[in-house]
Amino acid sequence: MLMNGRPLKVFSGKSSHGLAEDICRELGVALSDNTLSNFADGEISVRMEQSVRGHDCFVVESTCKPVNDNLMALLINIDALRRASAGRITAVIPYYGYARQDRKAKGRDPITSKLVANMLVAAGAQRVLTMDLHAAQIQGFFDIPVDHLSGTQLFVDYFMEKFDPKVCDHANIVAVSPDVGSVARTREFAKKVQMNLAIVDKRRPRPNESAVEHVIGDVTGKTCIMLDDIVDTAGSLCHAAEALINNGAKEVYACATHGVLSNNAWKRVEDNVIKELVLLDTIPLPEDYAGTKIKQLSVAPVFANAIKHIHDETSISDFIFGAR
Repeated sequence: MLMNGRPLKVFSGKSSHGLAEDICRELGVALSDNTLSNFADGEISVRMEQSVRGHDCFVVESTCKPVNDNLMALLINIDALRRASAGRITAVIPYYGYARQDRKAKGRDPITSKLVANMLVAAGAQRVLTMDLHAAQIQGFFDIPVDHLSGTQLFVDYFMEKFDPKVCDHANIVAVSPDVGSVARTREFAKKVQMNLAIVDKRRPRPNESAVEHVIGDVTGKTCIMLDDIVDTAGSLCHAAEALINNGAKEVYACATHGVLSNNAWKRVEDNVIKELVLLDTIPLPEDYAGTKIKQLSVAPVFANAIKHIHDETSISDFIFGAR
């Protein structure tokens, strides 16, 4: 693909090779060749196997587990492209690791998501394309353009097909925020699918632990759809689902953009009252996943469309905000 005299090239990092291939398939281009390997001591080596001089280059890499290895692979890919005289380098980060460390929660805390932003710019990234940052304000950590995509429409399309309003009464389905922090996201979803809204109020005594207090809103006899941005240990999600059932909900579905799924979280979901957990494929499922409840939706069409807008140098604002 050639626009404004700059050929388009898409490269993959360590974590997102399959997604990068899917994006290239949507764009109608071949995935560009780069070789990633490790030295005996674990250091990462990257080699570009073709000329990139003057080209419009996109590196697709989610900084998921192993977070530091994948982050370094992304940074080294960017540095290699910069030193090979790429015309423009865009870091395509479907899942932005360290996003939850976005502020000083207590004295002497680092703000690691800002540090990662600095590292990306120092490596040579000239633009960032990502999806559903844990805190949208992280965009302000960068002094380069950041295009922030939303996965909400993918969930809207999925659940509107699953619960077709022509045959299902949406008055009996409730969109549920699993915590106060996800209310805005869930309200947006509820508005699009024309459902009522409920909120699970919880406290978090320690990181990765939660205790549900009560449910705000009427869920009695209703089908509930919980919406979140990240499922890590799945403790919060499972506790919220149990609270909904204990408050009279008929059944519970859940969806989230990023399935981190740490510490055998998928097994926790399989053993829970949740009927189905729908994730986007910003992060690959664990290699040992052997369950039936988790379904992944592809983000490749969304990222491919955004990359095309960026490459063609056409406005991406209508596409981003229209998708919401």
